[in-house]
Amino acid sequence: MMRLQCKAKNGTHLIHGLTSASSIQELKDKVEEITGVPCALQKIMVGFPPSCLDLHNGDMALKDCPVKSGDTLIVEEERDLMKTKASVPKFGAECSYKNTSPRLARHVVPADNSCLFTSIHYVVEGGISEPNCAPEMRNLIAQIVASDPDSYTEAVLGKSNQEYCKWICRNDTWGGAIEISILSKFYRCEICVVDTQTVRIDRFGEDVSYKNRVFLIYNGIHYDPLERQFEDPEKPPQTIFSTVDDAVLARALELGDEARSKRQFTDLNRFTLRCIICQKGLIGQIEAREHAKETGHTNFGEV
Repeated sequence: MMRLQCKAKNGTHLIHGLTSASSIQELKDKVEEITGVPCALQKIMVGFPPSCLDLHNGDMALKDCPVKSGDTLIVEEERDLMKTKASVPKFGAECSYKNTSPRLARHVVPADNSCLFTSIHYVVEGGISEPNCAPEMRNLIAQIVASDPDSYTEAVLGKSNQEYCKWICRNDTWGGAIEISILSKFYRCEICVVDTQTVRIDRFGEDVSYKNRVFLIYNGIHYDPLERQFEDPEKPPQTIFSTVDDAVLARALELGDEARSKRQFTDLNRFTLRCIICQKGLIGQIEAREHAKETGHTNFGEV
């Protein structure tokens, strides 16, 4: 039997009755039973930093997934954004939307283990680049976590509150879902992350009714900010959008779809890949991360 915990809006629960041979669908059924989140709307994150499980293959055994006994799963309910995507014209369509709307584009930040913090700082500050902002962002997160030990427990953080605060301040640690959630609350804005592998948008702060939203794009190991660029080179890019502007959500999904079609993502669960920059062959998430840390190379292709 696997010993698993599940953290959702209705609290933290133990998941009983699953083994390493149980399937993804059986896990989803258990999660629906104890959280009330329907299987079709589940987003399940695991690990540290938390990453989303691939739930598309319901027959896959848990032993073939990055889930092990003792893990705490973070469960969120995911809204279906594809209807929004379908209602907005595609890039290149002959319509007024093409002619009047600025395009959404990636703003590349350094692959220096702090890309998440640099990217969030860039978008919340309205497109202002500050290369040395990462230590300040890390310290901010540590202060928030240390000030609220009742909310940020070991079950949430994957380590004790004190250990986490030391860990996140190191310049070689990577940020993920926990840090995005914390910064969403601090800046009081919705942070949308476009995943180029699954072509979905994970929306942090979606349920708080913030007025503003910002966008990041994620390829499995690297974050970049997204911005609206204008034809006038003198006009600064736009990085902060209204949460009632659903058209920009569709634009972000289109950008993710384009990146996926070019295979600009890294499958963290099962893959062999090659660094496009130096051609080194790599196997799995750990080797990809170590290679990125050592070389700064973040452009990988699956073999």
